[in-house]
Amino acid sequence: MLERLQSFFQTLTQGGERNAFAPDDPRIAVAALCFQVMEADGFVHKAERDKLRQLLREQYGLEGGQLEELLDAGQKAESEAVDYYRFTSDLKRHLNEAERQQLVGILWDIVYADGDRSEMEDHVIWRIADLLGVSGRDRVSERRDAVNRAGLGSDSDA
Repeated sequence: MLERLQSFFQTLTQGGERNAFAPDDPRIAVAALCFQVMEADGFVHKAERDKLRQLLREQYGLEGGQLEELLDAGQKAESEAVDYYRFTSDLKRHLNEAERQQLVGILWDIVYADGDRSEMEDHVIWRIADLLGVSGRDRVSERRDAVNRAGLGSDSDA
């Protein structure tokens, strides 16, 4: 019986292009959260998309088709999500404290890619950081670091 089920599932994936990312792949959750942050202010700027590509390429060593596949999977997951919990609960299980804090820094990098920060982006990152268990102090520290990485001088809203 088990062999028959395995055979059935194998036939479902044969013949077509295989998705390199399983639906529960934590990289999809990261990409989806990035899309949620990018869309928070109602505008997705080219600079934000470019920054997301760069960050995913650097973090996961992806190029070409694999990178596009992750972006597509992340955007699809984000559009189907009703809240942040779906992604943050999964990431909280897969990432240690330092990695979760680093993820918050990545989200801030996307916010500052267009040179501006909105109240809605602040709120989204505050909520995501809270669900990830990243302290307010660490969230603010990551924001300041992102401002410096973006070359924007100082963050006046500490």
